[in-house]
Amino acid sequence: MRQEPMPCAKKGFGQEVEILLSDSKKAKEVLQQRIASMLRPHLNAHAESGTTIEVGPRSSSTHDLTDDVYIFPTGMSAIFHTHQFLLGTHGNMKSISFGFPYVDTLKILEKFGPGCVFYGNATEVELEDIQHRLERGERYLALFCEFPGNPLLTCPNLKRIRSLADKYDFAIVVDETIGTFANVNVLQYADVVVTSLTKFFSGACNVTGGSAVFSPTGRYYPSLKAIAEREYKDTYWPEDVILMERNSRDFTTRIRQMNINAEAVAKLLLASPLIKRVYYPKYNGDKSNYEACRMPGGGYGALMSVMFHRKQDAVTFYDNMDGAKGPSLGTNFTLTSPYVILAHIKELEWASSLGVGPYLVRFSVGMEDPDQLLEIFRRALHSATGPRKSCNIVNFMSHSGAE
Repeated sequence: MRQEPMPCAKKGFGQEVEILLSDSKKAKEVLQQRIASMLRPHLNAHAESGTTIEVGPRSSSTHDLTDDVYIFPTGMSAIFHTHQFLLGTHGNMKSISFGFPYVDTLKILEKFGPGCVFYGNATEVELEDIQHRLERGERYLALFCEFPGNPLLTCPNLKRIRSLADKYDFAIVVDETIGTFANVNVLQYADVVVTSLTKFFSGACNVTGGSAVFSPTGRYYPSLKAIAEREYKDTYWPEDVILMERNSRDFTTRIRQMNINAEAVAKLLLASPLIKRVYYPKYNGDKSNYEACRMPGGGYGALMSVMFHRKQDAVTFYDNMDGAKGPSLGTNFTLTSPYVILAHIKELEWASSLGVGPYLVRFSVGMEDPDQLLEIFRRALHSATGPRKSCNIVNFMSHSGAE
């Protein structure tokens, strides 16, 4: 009997997408191939770098990555299962969470295993401490980090981390959601690259998804493949995978435009006397770490955060910023977020101790017309120079105990 099309979702401005459930298998294959094709230059760059690390069974110049791309319903699911795969193959060992992480990543490492050692700033000083621990005989399952981090866009020294991992035998898991496949090559240093496809890869803010990619040149590749063959289950909902495949067809084109827009916005914000600091890979102190992974033609991404000199200026700016406001990132439209209040409302003192203050404002820059976008930011900045006023976010934060 012929299967009837089932309307399941909307794409763009309300255009209905009618799908057959049988199409989902093909859509997943296309999705895996798309991710693999974007990572192919990353493997080639690894082969051309002259590195002497020969720990994996595969040749990076001939290996087809498609079968090493595992698709999950969300980015957090990809991180959770990667952690479980590593525990299953290498024992009940603690991991290292390096850099200020997305809140759920740290919770996964803390609660679903023997725990983790947390380093919140991703600095060279913290790497020195990790090295001293390793030299004293401590051993770890894996180091998890983001590249860049959220929300301060810090970039850890992946080259040095790789050197420590090779010497002391631990895996490196890099979340490149913010950097994106199009801008940065972290596969050259990572054993597993995880991504929230919900964000930039989809862009449309109407479907979730995640991926984990095993590096075929890594020493953990054989054991990861073996346990994945036994334990991996495809639980990605059929309509979701089809919508994700459709949304991601123009991924690289969108990222190029977002890169351009974000650099222009960062430059504007950097020039404002109201702003104490702009957190963006192009202007951060660890820029050299980003440059070590930036792809030829790659940009600095579309996420940034700012800290104002005065908390009232931050509140007034946010209140007068036109456009969408809320959580998430990577949307095709610009999204403004009081990130720390949303993600860390019950641990503001802890976040502040790591340089992530409650009045930080985060932007995920979209694909709008550049001139119109800059004008929106100018108006919001101008509003903060006018008469001061109280607003809802101030009242909300006063109840939360934020100072």
